Amino acid sequence: MAERSKVKITVLKKFKPTEVFGDDLLAETNIKEACAVFNVGQEFIIGEDAKVPEGFCLWAWNDLYTALTHLRFGGDFPWMKEKGSIIACCSDGLRPVIFKLERIK
Repeated sequence: MAERSKVKITVLKKFKPTEVFGDDLLAETNIKEACAVFNVGQEFIIGEDAKVPEGFCLWAWNDLYTALTHLRFGGDFPWMKEKGSIIACCSDGLRPVIFKLERIK
């Protein structure tokens, strides 16, 4: 069986819709604030079983899962200076959240 690593997910930044689009979309949505699920600086440790942490947004989990799996099984991303890491975000176009994923031993 392939060796699996743990991965730390850190919330780096959250955006409000106005930070992404200015006031252009305010009439098209009721969303005014950044994502309420995560807090900047929040950390999650993903164990070898790769279970979704309690309270983690399932939409964001789905968005991060491919990169998470790549790191868990020893992969790197050649454009990243730090081996075993990646900066990724959820696909919420109105209020994205930016994460850092790091393989840990």
